Amino acid sequence: MASTSDIKNGFTFRHNHDIYSVVEFQHVKPGKGAAFVRTKIKSLSTGRVLSETFPSGHKVDEVRVERHKMQFLYKDDMGYHFMNAESYEQATIQEAMIDNPGFMREGDTIEVLYNTEDNTPLTVDLPQYVEMEVTYTEPGIKGDTATNTLKPATLETGAEVRVPLFVNTGDKIKIDTRSGSYMSRV
Repeated sequence: MASTSDIKNGFTFRHNHDIYSVVEFQHVKPGKGAAFVRTKIKSLSTGRVLSETFPSGHKVDEVRVERHKMQFLYKDDMGYHFMNAESYEQATIQEAMIDNPGFMREGDTIEVLYNTEDNTPLTVDLPQYVEMEVTYTEPGIKGDTATNTLKPATLETGAEVRVPLFVNTGDKIKIDTRSGSYMSRV
């Protein structure tokens, strides 16, 4: 058991029959009354983010987790297949556990968060930025740069993002995997 003094970003614990990870926390000591910890927690099974307040000294059930570097192998109808880079063990992970799976290429190394109690995968963390090649986009019209207009572009994995008009087929671009937005040309 851990108390609210152990809460920090990335801390994982069991709450309301689910496993949550702390996204953001703030210890509050008001002038009147008892101290408390205000948190934003993310469910590792559904991905929902909740705001939760715990009184100071409240006990929480800590869940021990490990991060494993894994290589994405392929996707089929059973799910996404990964291989542990150290032990060469393979694991199949369902699409619901992966945020923006369209930004993974075969051979990419990603981090998988495992529950150490039963050795089950909890979440898949993609790198914050990936560089990919644009396989198709409509050509931009010359002189149409007065506004910040975006056009759809298909990437090498089949994912679609919105890009500025000056991006052409064959360009390599940098994408933020959390929001799925264009960052820059590479």
